[in-house]
Amino acid sequence: MKRLFDHVGHSDKDKLLDALGVDVRHLEAPAPPERKVGDGLFQNFWGERYVYSQTPWGPMREDGKGALAGANSLAELEAFPWPSPDCLDRSQLKARCARYENYALLYGFADIWQRPALVRGWEDMLMDMTERPEWVHFLSRKFTDFYLEDYTRAAEITKGRIDLYLVISDLGTQRGPLISTAMFREFVSPYLKEMTGLIHSLGGRALYHSCGTIRSFIGDLIEYGVDVLDPIQPTCPEMQPENLKREFGNRLSFHGGIDMQNLLPKGAPAEVEAEVRRYCEVLGKGGGYILGPAHLFQPDVPPENILAVYRGAV
Repeated sequence: MKRLFDHVGHSDKDKLLDALGVDVRHLEAPAPPERKVGDGLFQNFWGERYVYSQTPWGPMREDGKGALAGANSLAELEAFPWPSPDCLDRSQLKARCARYENYALLYGFADIWQRPALVRGWEDMLMDMTERPEWVHFLSRKFTDFYLEDYTRAAEITKGRIDLYLVISDLGTQRGPLISTAMFREFVSPYLKEMTGLIHSLGGRALYHSCGTIRSFIGDLIEYGVDVLDPIQPTCPEMQPENLKREFGNRLSFHGGIDMQNLLPKGAPAEVEAEVRRYCEVLGKGGGYILGPAHLFQPDVPPENILAVYRGAV
């Protein structure tokens, strides 16, 4: 954002989003501040731990092993100071809804499996799934219960105004699934179904985020109530827009897709515009596509290419 603001000559986020024609605004409920835990390491309210790596445009978070990495008993997990939904500051949600009356509103950051793995540490979490499955369910239960309550409160405060609720858990690597379908159905799907069920009862739609090659999970995601899939990382042929639209386009909307790994950081603006037109024509045929990158824009993307994304959609 700093690099983009420097390029456009101001730092007004709403002015920038309006100029780009962005239709969605992300409502936020600030969380408790992070705290230092030594040697440049920070910890957030969940127990995720990370350092900040310096870039020419500002610091970027890099995750490490979380606060429960190395825990040796379920009792240690139970004794951790888990946050309450009371810790989020929702006091500005109603006012922000009024401010963004003419926009689609997206709320939340409900991670039901990946962030629990960051708190536990990826290696420990993957071992737990085989050797101590009750530990995995304990962690995902903690996160899911928190966000079920968070989303319920947000909907009540905003009187059902929120259109999209975010649910997160990365399931894919560059080459294929991160976990097996059986493990997905045991450790992720029960909590996903709870989240999407609540979201629909609140009058919203479920936007599910997973990076990577996740073609093998998409049918299940639809069955479990996902309405919009993000960010459509084009890592292999089966994640290309033509294949996704043909197989799932009548049951699922898509968000993202514009290549963040090669095209956006290295391509020319004209190449970016051409790819944007392709995605809009393919995934947007008959509706069902929200334009965006295949991940959050990263600092190595030239501002000219970010502007080209939105120019290409005109």
